[in-house]
Amino acid sequence: MNFENVADNLRESFRVIAASRGAGELRELRGVSIASSGVTFNMFNAAFLSGPVGSDAELAQRIMLPKVHFNARGLEWAYWVCEDWLAVKPRRKSRTVFEDHGLRYSTEMPGMIAERLTAPVRPLPRIEVRRASAGPVADAFCCIGSTCFHVPLSWFREVFDHESVWRRFAAYVGYVDGEPVSTAAVVMGGGAAGIYNVATLPGHQRKGYGEAVMRAALADTQKTHGGDRVILQSTPAGLKLYERMGFRVVTQVSVYST
Repeated sequence: MNFENVADNLRESFRVIAASRGAGELRELRGVSIASSGVTFNMFNAAFLSGPVGSDAELAQRIMLPKVHFNARGLEWAYWVCEDWLAVKPRRKSRTVFEDHGLRYSTEMPGMIAERLTAPVRPLPRIEVRRASAGPVADAFCCIGSTCFHVPLSWFREVFDHESVWRRFAAYVGYVDGEPVSTAAVVMGGGAAGIYNVATLPGHQRKGYGEAVMRAALADTQKTHGGDRVILQSTPAGLKLYERMGFRVVTQVSVYST
């Protein structure tokens, strides 16, 4: 596996969510994919590179295509960029090119893959893991995401407001003594299972709950889809944990947003 598997799975995760919403749109333009959920939370009105970029002028063109799309709809939006699509020259100047087109740098995350997870280095805590479909578990998934990713709860609920999303965006919530404390989600794509929305509430962190929910989610997914390959984008806080779990960095994913 390489960076293209990471790029494909990341794009698929947004396509699954966008396809679940009446206001969602999926479009393939020249060298650009759009997966727009048509929501307030700009990160889910997303554009992605779908092929290599050889020059600054070509990068500018790849930015203009989704810019026209989202401006016509009055939507705030974000560009998720696997850096390995960019040749050396446009990569050096990419932040400036994006800013020239009204997109500010938001964050950068290592894109990681594991051919197979290693065994836990310490016993995992006891936790009850439930899959979200609708109702209280789905609501808990949104509440934890809102708290941990620092966005309004109404924004998070809008993204996941159609029950059909839970069919392919397999979301899980971990409960300790009946209280929801941690989440993870799995999306199949790019020849692997992609892990998303790994989050644990403050006060319950550094106790192994995030890893426990991740492993339970992947074990449940494997029953249906098989395979051992896993993809994720790491936060700085999670990097060491993921390396212990058998992940290695294959690319960097930069995010630019309006």
